Amino acid sequence: MRVTEIFHSLQGETSRSGLPCSFVRFTGCDLRCGYCDTAYAFEGGSAMTREAIVDRLLAWPTRFVTLTGGEPLLQKELPELARDLLDRGFTVAVETHGQLPVTALPPEVIKIVDIKTPGSGEVAKELSVLDALDAKDEIKFVVCSRADFDWSLALIRKHGLEGRLPLLISPSFEQVDPKDLAAWMLEAGLKARLNLQIHKYIWGAEAQGV
Repeated sequence: MRVTEIFHSLQGETSRSGLPCSFVRFTGCDLRCGYCDTAYAFEGGSAMTREAIVDRLLAWPTRFVTLTGGEPLLQKELPELARDLLDRGFTVAVETHGQLPVTALPPEVIKIVDIKTPGSGEVAKELSVLDALDAKDEIKFVVCSRADFDWSLALIRKHGLEGRLPLLISPSFEQVDPKDLAAWMLEAGLKARLNLQIHKYIWGAEAQGV
């Protein structure tokens, strides 16, 4: 498996924002979103075995781990790594863009699916992932404009996602003011969580390994 970094920090997003979490950031992505903040993970990295990854994670006290990227589902051994971690007592989340199949992942894995909006430049074309999610999983929309918010709202309501699983609405950092997004959500009566990237407010937008 090709790994860009492994680190121990606080979860900066999702419904578990603020909780201690270990991260494995895998190398490589098949999308090029305009707002991407992890372009350093597009290439390079180091080859690691599943056993070495698990050993690194066991050195920290937390047993909550997020497998991210890049796009982690490009790693052929990801389902097996997730099972290794589950068997060692970890709670495992996988952050994915949702354009690749998630069905090979163990059912206990928490899938955090970032549905790409038009403003990303990589608008989601494959939405079959929505049928593979359940109440423990989460869906995130990063909005770059009011048009992105309206697009997300229409998709949420078309597919009946409110109340089915947690919904996360994130303002693209320094593109959308969180106050504006909060107003749009309240105006729409949207049953979703405003999802700020708290790690950027704590350590700064350019910091890596946090």
